[in-house]
Amino acid sequence: MSSRKTSSLLFTLLTLSAPGFAQTRPAAADVMIVGCDHFNQIYKADKPTTDVLTAQGQQEISRFTAAIARYRPDMLAVEALPEEQPRLDSLYALYRQDKLDLATMPGGRSEIYQVAFRLGKQLQLPRIYCTNAPGGTSQGILRTGQNIALYQQAGAELSQVAGAKRAGLEDGSLPLYRYLAAINQPEVYNLVYRLRYVTPARVTNSRFTNPDAAVDTAFIDPRYIGAELISVFKNRDYKIYSNIVTQALTAQPKRVLALFGAAHIGSLQSIFASDPEFRVVESRKYLKQ
Repeated sequence: MSSRKTSSLLFTLLTLSAPGFAQTRPAAADVMIVGCDHFNQIYKADKPTTDVLTAQGQQEISRFTAAIARYRPDMLAVEALPEEQPRLDSLYALYRQDKLDLATMPGGRSEIYQVAFRLGKQLQLPRIYCTNAPGGTSQGILRTGQNIALYQQAGAELSQVAGAKRAGLEDGSLPLYRYLAAINQPEVYNLVYRLRYVTPARVTNSRFTNPDAAVDTAFIDPRYIGAELISVFKNRDYKIYSNIVTQALTAQPKRVLALFGAAHIGSLQSIFASDPEFRVVESRKYLKQ
């Protein structure tokens, strides 16, 4: 390219970037991913400390909600599919009018009702957004391949840490608030991130064992079997991200709070960190152990 053409191109770029020509970009919004276990799944009838419907459980949930309420989100996103929005809107409206009894409602232990509804009502938010996406799979479908021992070792390390936290919750030595605060700390959720999004890439030359319908095996390359598993998980997270940001285009929030399973924390944070229209806020800032 001649020097004259180069100068012309530089002049054009500089001109377009000048204040009179630049498109105005909205101020970046804060986004905080709060990890929360699925209360319906951790509940055991013979382990009262796992029940969010007991008086003690309600106190712990109130403490957890009060902690994240200090972030003062003006948009609240939850792990429910967009097609569930009409039903969630209806239930949330009843909850805000004190006409919904979660103790007798099927699935009433859900973190969406116990945390998101409580938080939304407290902050007088008009809507709670359904931003989940289908997809994902079981980590257990990756069982063989070159370097599989590295993946198994990462899984065992996570199981040891997570198992100790769950055991503490079940025997009462780790109250629910502290349990939830713990899974929002980097030393815990980064173990999940490495297991799902980093270590599998080292596993090669194999096939999935009993993959479910969410995995399109027709396009799986056995040479990169571990990377293929990462792509399944990441694909769902990008769809979740898409659901959040497209809803945000309409809502125009200043502070987004996304309440999701703890396995999503590291991945969603990494995606939002690359988006200049958002600033990632760590939940540990509000959830002290």
